[in-house]
Amino acid sequence: MRIDILTVLPEMLESPLSCSILKRAQDKGLAQIVVHNLRDYSTNKHRKVDDYPFGGEAGMVMQIEPIDRAITALKQQRHYDEVIFTSPDGQRFDQPMANAMSLLDNIIILCGHYKGIDYRIREHLITKEISIGDYVLTGGELPALAITDAIVRLIPGAIGDEQSALSDSFQDNLLAPPVYSRPAVYNGWEVPPILLSGHEAKISEWRHEQALERTRRLRPDLLEE
Repeated sequence: MRIDILTVLPEMLESPLSCSILKRAQDKGLAQIVVHNLRDYSTNKHRKVDDYPFGGEAGMVMQIEPIDRAITALKQQRHYDEVIFTSPDGQRFDQPMANAMSLLDNIIILCGHYKGIDYRIREHLITKEISIGDYVLTGGELPALAITDAIVRLIPGAIGDEQSALSDSFQDNLLAPPVYSRPAVYNGWEVPPILLSGHEAKISEWRHEQALERTRRLRPDLLEE
């Protein structure tokens, strides 16, 4: 899988993309994540990518030309399954969407900034708009990282124990059950005895019951879905 991220702040993405699962997936050749500075596609001598909005509204708007030039240059090199824009009014990102997107070959993620992007980009160049929640961030870099991380960790081989990803929260519309590790008793706080029993069927049943209970209590909306 290849993910191309278009941004005006490439330095904001460098550290997260070079750590943990994202780094291992790239080192193994399972994912290629390439960050592009939109200023490299500007024809302005000062490398500007924004300008005042028509109509006199406050704030600055990302211009259409640098973004179009960047997307066009990438599309000349390969086919892209999706060109994604991270937007507060996009489709809410969730685990089923991450599962589906992890099966794609190539995607572009455009990180917005300032007051927004020229709407013609959304009308003519973007194929999917994604939101990570009902709040506004300074830019689209953090959503792009969240989407990238959620997708890449699902690629077979990215995680050492692939079954671990399949048992994560939201995979079956349930929250994950509680997990424990050594020591079995600490400060008088004990691990549930069932987890020490070695009885796999009963442990599996307990975990499912715990997942249901936590979901009913904390996220009943997931059960309604």
